[in-house]
Amino acid sequence: MKKYIAIALLLVLVGITAQAKEKKGMSVKPKLMWLDAEANFARFSSKDSITFYLVKLKQIGFTDVVLDIRPITGEVLYDSKVAPKMRDWDGHQRADFEYVGYFIEESHKLGLRIHLSLNVFVAGHNFFSRGLCYMGHSDWASMVYTPDQGIVPITSVKKKYSAMVNPINPDYQKHFFALLEEVVKRYPKADGVILDRFRYDGIMGDFSDLSKAEFERYLGKAVAKFPDDIYTWKKDSTGKAYYDRGPLFKKWIEWRARNIYNLMAKARATVKKANPKISFGTYTGAWYPSYFEVGVNWASKKYDPSKEYDWATESYKNYGYAELLDLYTTGNYYFDVTKEEYLKAKKMVLNETDSKAQSGLWYCVEGSCERVRTILKGKKVYGGILADMFYSNPSQLARSVEMNIKASDGLMVFDIVHIIHKNMWKELEEGIKNAGE
Repeated sequence: MKKYIAIALLLVLVGITAQAKEKKGMSVKPKLMWLDAEANFARFSSKDSITFYLVKLKQIGFTDVVLDIRPITGEVLYDSKVAPKMRDWDGHQRADFEYVGYFIEESHKLGLRIHLSLNVFVAGHNFFSRGLCYMGHSDWASMVYTPDQGIVPITSVKKKYSAMVNPINPDYQKHFFALLEEVVKRYPKADGVILDRFRYDGIMGDFSDLSKAEFERYLGKAVAKFPDDIYTWKKDSTGKAYYDRGPLFKKWIEWRARNIYNLMAKARATVKKANPKISFGTYTGAWYPSYFEVGVNWASKKYDPSKEYDWATESYKNYGYAELLDLYTTGNYYFDVTKEEYLKAKKMVLNETDSKAQSGLWYCVEGSCERVRTILKGKKVYGGILADMFYSNPSQLARSVEMNIKASDGLMVFDIVHIIHKNMWKELEEGIKNAGE
């Protein structure tokens, strides 16, 4: 009873604040908090804990939560007819209750929107040798072209924690799209779906026989030297590996972007057919200058990257998928906040999917927001934060929150576990308030 009284009082206070903003003609920018499935498995295994943190998020100004319901193992957090349910993680066994349904119900009581997140082209956790690729579906694992082992299954490359799959594998596609349809129909009250890891593994994947055959079909001719006509691995004077582009490299990049575009269009159609009112969104890294390596073109079709980048063909622009999205969240995972800060530090930045470190004004929050807006050509973007980057300097988290809100159309924080772990609630709230929210 006390819990519901507290929630009621909170809703009254939030309502008063919202009305005050309306009178001043101010609009509240969306602020999303991501809730990772694995990292929060034990924490969100009780209803009281779920409600506690949802209330806390509402109190400091968040408007949306993103609930991860398909982690990288390929298991899911509800009773599915398509995929196995994750019942334990890291030694913790979860009691059997309607986890996703309860999150939706409690979020809506508080006036929070809730998006269900699914990791898409991944089906295993290599650090734990766990997931669908380890449960009878080894053929789904991407074949990666490595500098030291040649072409091998990604499950054998243990430094890569995500066992990514080949996006064009027809058996995997059948599995995933059935799952996506099931989620949207099972939870019609969810406000949105956000797809994560909707991409290839990186520059190394996928070099399977299937990919070779389909690429040749796209070209209309055989590839004489595969994979050398795409690229070859070499070593510099220090012994560090790098790839040297072959004659078909740009066409290969175009073909992969086309594959992802077509699959994104199919995902949107699947979601909207099941529930026309639900929001369709994705999370993607903001580092567009190097994100071509994962087969992703999240730009507007009105933007032509071939005018700026040497990896883009003239046809590459045809596979920009920004117009397919209702909601776009991007990872501004940079420690430097302003362009001035970056110019002083001039740090090289290596993001998760990059094959090499990058530099330039893009690699700070302010610069990234400016460039992302240019590439999206008017489509909205929510700037994302990787909170564990600020463990050693929490005050910088507050500044990053403020800049992401001011320079983009909203905020996305990944992940609540990092805020809890280092008790950075004060900095989070400070950043929101300093942004005028």
